[in-house]
Amino acid sequence: MNAIPANVFADSPLTDVISTFQTTVAQVPELLRPVIVAAAGAVPFVEGELASIIGVIGGLHPVVAAVAAATGNFLCVLVVVLLTSRARGAIINRAGRPVEEKPLSKGRQRLQRWFARFGVPGASVLGPLAIPTQFTAATLVAAGAPKGTILLWQAIAIVLWTTVTTLSILGALAVLT
Repeated sequence: MNAIPANVFADSPLTDVISTFQTTVAQVPELLRPVIVAAAGAVPFVEGELASIIGVIGGLHPVVAAVAAATGNFLCVLVVVLLTSRARGAIINRAGRPVEEKPLSKGRQRLQRWFARFGVPGASVLGPLAIPTQFTAATLVAAGAPKGTILLWQAIAIVLWTTVTTLSILGALAVLT
């Protein structure tokens, strides 16, 4: 798939941003473009959703952009789950030392309500509406959910949300072009 023409957003502040991004991406060898999108997918708040949009606007085939973005997002979540489960285990194994709890943000309070109501599947799928998937995964580990269950449902949620946003940007670009 070719890069989106910058004139799609004529007379818009986005014109310069998209043109600059396309020029930058065009300078990167084609083989590395999915790696850049995967790296973007690993960043909290960017994640698979925005990374796939970046890839599509940057000229990657939508399937390649979505797969790269979701892969980067999931690999980061995997690392978070593995590290936080080790940290949780170390804290639980400390005998007789109380753990000081901080007040939860609104997003984390919402996620905990979803976790209590819908379990790991619901919290994983709805979590990105409140906080990044990396934070969702860490919160689920802290709540004591099994690692395998968290990873399975985070993978499902990442694929779901990345697919939705990739299809949305394709639909929006179809309307605009």
